[in-house]
Amino acid sequence: MHFAYPPRKSSNPPPFRPRSGQLPTLRRGRLRTIALGVLACILVLYLIFKPSKQSPYHERTPAGTPTVVLVTVLDTKQYSAGYLKTVRENREEYALRHGYKTVITEANQYDTAGAPTTWTKLMATRHALAKFPDCKFVWYLDQDAYIMNPAQSIEDLVLHPKSLESLMIRGQPVVPPDSIIKTFGHLRGEHIDVILSQDKTGLVHNNIIIRNGAWAKFFLETWLDPLYRSYNFQKAERHALEHIVQWHPTILSKLALVPQRTFAAYSKPTLGEQYQEGDFVAMFAGCSSVGGESCEVESGHFWEKWKATFG
Repeated sequence: MHFAYPPRKSSNPPPFRPRSGQLPTLRRGRLRTIALGVLACILVLYLIFKPSKQSPYHERTPAGTPTVVLVTVLDTKQYSAGYLKTVRENREEYALRHGYKTVITEANQYDTAGAPTTWTKLMATRHALAKFPDCKFVWYLDQDAYIMNPAQSIEDLVLHPKSLESLMIRGQPVVPPDSIIKTFGHLRGEHIDVILSQDKTGLVHNNIIIRNGAWAKFFLETWLDPLYRSYNFQKAERHALEHIVQWHPTILSKLALVPQRTFAAYSKPTLGEQYQEGDFVAMFAGCSSVGGESCEVESGHFWEKWKATFG
């Protein structure tokens, strides 16, 4: 049986078709993946080895010297020069004994923009932080008070974390007697940046210790906000402080309340816990600038005790 021969090839074959300019879809996808991978590697290497540029601003870390700056504002317009001289001497001799620094200034040096002059305590505290940027703590103590125990350092009393933890009042209404906002119960001493106490009606705002650092600046600027200064709180900066402590957890989470007699006992029991012999500080709460209940009269026998103790 014979089979047919295959068809004879043409002597004039068609020309080859031109090669397509497009690669197969799969091949194009692989090339795209490789290219992206190479670019990613280059970017990572750049971020790792690029020359580092120092930020134009960085927060200063305080060196801790001096340990404490003691701040007091004197109202020379309303209070007698004799009384204010005793306050200055009280602060300076105590600070000298413990190696602290002082910022004792006058209220008329600050512009409160129409707000009560009592706001100058915050301005003076901010001034102290600027003057002593390496200090560890700043302690503001108002002019209506004497430090009565010159041998007691404020560091040993409340600034060491363990000492502070033993004194901290936890779960306490911020504004007595029944504020729904209470101090936190889990805070550690090393995490505290502001220390103060309470009397019968609220926070003792004119005797306060603040740890230097970025948070201290935030705290003071918040407290000094022009809105609060112009709001006409009944008790000015005291009510402003109670407001921000209750409604700003960032502040409450850094705050420690300690018993009042720790460093803020009152000379009379009507407003808070009364001073007892050996207490660290005596505050003449509610004293006036003149008259029988003036700060000068109220402080008289405390000054005699101070001079006898200090020698």
